[in-house]
Amino acid sequence: MAVEVAAESLAEEPRHPPLTLVSGPSRGGKSRWAEHLAAQSGLAVVYLATGPSLPDDPSWQARLQRHRQRRPPQWSCREVGGELAGALDALEPDQLGLVDSLGTWVAAHLVLEPEAWACRCNELITAIRRCRAPLVVVCEETGWGVVPATAAGSCFRDRLGTMQQELQGLSEAAWLVLQGRAIDLLAFSQPVPPDH
Repeated sequence: MAVEVAAESLAEEPRHPPLTLVSGPSRGGKSRWAEHLAAQSGLAVVYLATGPSLPDDPSWQARLQRHRQRRPPQWSCREVGGELAGALDALEPDQLGLVDSLGTWVAAHLVLEPEAWACRCNELITAIRRCRAPLVVVCEETGWGVVPATAAGSCFRDRLGTMQQELQGLSEAAWLVLQGRAIDLLAFSQPVPPDH
């Protein structure tokens, strides 16, 4: 009887929609792979752009234009900048949120002091946990053997890396994309023991 009750309790517990991380170095194909995964879902895709608009930066504008041209016309796009948590709360269960990217979200909050940064991270983690839609989150890989020359660069690298590990614990799928190839990290890896 106790087994039946336990099984019923598990069945009643709401299942959290899946979180997929797609990381990799610059120009490795991570955004294209994330878009491919989103398109395969069959859900209404909502593209959540976390980057700044930078209207006076021609190279940034060209990059944004490439992303826009690649996206299917039926996808909606929300320019959320650093306000990602609120955008996740607005997603519906029949949608898929494609976040591009975690790095530009981190960069938007780089000026925050450690305590305020920790609060912002907790806010995002809470929003991801309660999000009603599945998510695909694009993450940059930084600092692969190169020590940043500036304090801001070190701060960005450390904050992004820590957030990626935090989100990895919540994800059901994780991909590393480089040289135009996608590697299933959960299938071909072992977790690193926690830092004590």
